[in-house]
Amino acid sequence: MTFTFESVGVIESPYREKFGIPRQPSLAPSAPVSLRLLPPYDLPEAVRGLETFSHLWLTFVFHATAARGWQPLVRPPRLGGNARMGVFATRSPHRPNPIGLSLVELAGIDCNQGVVLHLKGADLLHGTPILDIKPYIPFVESQPEARSGFVDGPPPTLAVRWHPAARAQAACLPPWFVPLVEEVLAQDPRPAYQDEPERVYGMLLHDRNVRFRIAGGEAEVLEIGLAGQN
Repeated sequence: MTFTFESVGVIESPYREKFGIPRQPSLAPSAPVSLRLLPPYDLPEAVRGLETFSHLWLTFVFHATAARGWQPLVRPPRLGGNARMGVFATRSPHRPNPIGLSLVELAGIDCNQGVVLHLKGADLLHGTPILDIKPYIPFVESQPEARSGFVDGPPPTLAVRWHPAARAQAACLPPWFVPLVEEVLAQDPRPAYQDEPERVYGMLLHDRNVRFRIAGGEAEVLEIGLAGQN
């Protein structure tokens, strides 16, 4: 069977590329992410009562990777990028239908011009199409005794330090920027199979290019430049 869906909204996010996005929601709560509803769904009536819930389920499209198609076996980062698991045993974006599910915190609703939902903990790329929004209901959906397979707990985190020049460059940026950089780098955004201590990586956050290096269990922020600068 074939179905056709349309977006009910679009994500506005500081994550401007796939590299650097946390691999699960809630790992970087400082990211200022919003969901702007699209016509004809941008009506205050459509979100009436939603403010009484603290968290939401978002169904979205992996729009940036959909063209790559799907694979029956994938390499989960949690297993070091070496072991293969079935795609349906993972949350890989390379799926038969490129659809994702994300649990986010609802920080507020703005109905002054259309409808904008302000979110916390979202792990979504800027421009991500949203297919549906549903309230999270803890007594139904929270199962503390559930087994989590090979995902046996939160990922290990790295210490993060700043080169003085990078700290000075970040001083004029919005107050959420420094904590967001630290939250993202603490999760080690590198591919699981890469361990090159001398390599300098670049990561786009909002309109800035964050250059960093990871060695000895520590991430160092080296430079904060404008996007597009080398």
